[in-house]
Amino acid sequence: MLSKRPNQRNQTVKETMIKERSDEEDGQRDNTLKNTLFLTFWSRSLDKFLAWRSASAMMYGQPLVFDMRYDSHMSRRELENAVSQLMEVEGWNRRAAEPYHLHFCNLQHNGPYMQELLKRYGEETWNRLFITTTHRQHVEVFPREQLVYLTADSPNVLRKYDHNKVYIIGAMVDRSIQSGVSLAQAKRLKLNTARLPLDEYLYWDIGAKNLTLDQMIRIMLTIKNTGKWEEALKFVPKRKHDGFHQERTHYNSNNRGTPSPEWRNQGKTVQNVYRKNSGFIAREKKTGYVRGENASPGTKIRTLLKSTLEARKSAGSKEWWKDE
Repeated sequence: MLSKRPNQRNQTVKETMIKERSDEEDGQRDNTLKNTLFLTFWSRSLDKFLAWRSASAMMYGQPLVFDMRYDSHMSRRELENAVSQLMEVEGWNRRAAEPYHLHFCNLQHNGPYMQELLKRYGEETWNRLFITTTHRQHVEVFPREQLVYLTADSPNVLRKYDHNKVYIIGAMVDRSIQSGVSLAQAKRLKLNTARLPLDEYLYWDIGAKNLTLDQMIRIMLTIKNTGKWEEALKFVPKRKHDGFHQERTHYNSNNRGTPSPEWRNQGKTVQNVYRKNSGFIAREKKTGYVRGENASPGTKIRTLLKSTLEARKSAGSKEWWKDE
């Protein structure tokens, strides 16, 4: 019994020290709050505000559908990538000023999509998300005449955004570029289709015109809130295009006499075009000197001097240093 008293005494001292330290930190925190003119914005307040806005979008917002029927067209890795992008979709939409009412249609209860979503979110968090999920098709939820399937293979261009339409995006990540899959699905259901006006606003450089799901939600949120494709298409990765048409026209108008950047798509650099248009190649061939792309300035000067001297020697002229 006596052997336990020192341990009890040490435990009591330790608890007292922890309590005093906690009270001291609370006092410093209170003093910090009292000595400022600004209100403190807590993260939980932001969460409540965003949750309220998402709940409002579920009641009054414009629907945006993600079609979840493409699990059979993807590998396991592609499916995991698609779910990661869907999580970013939910985050971007939740933080938007005017979010969409997200619908996940064709989402089977025990399907691969659902299993991966529950694995990433957790069942408790998943049930708190402001997303409408259903195993039914979109044509069973919305009037067919309101639906527009967005696919890069559509011949129709979405020139003007319509707030009364319900746009559908295929929740698919396709690294093998299976063209026409979503278009065939839309035609089978006799739905209207449209594609983003990428060629109409951008000088497309390389690669397919398929965008990721998180890029699509940012484009759709921007065009919905601003109505300007120039603003919305800024979320298209710059590695895929060579700038906007207006920027290219402005560049050409302010740089008269300089070669147009369209030459780059024809496999020619601006430097080669400039040499050709300025007559440098003709003069170089006449003097017997053609500059290499990687030649140093000293090499260029020596080569040019040697060519000039050889031309004079062959013409019978004397060098000035041999002139008596």
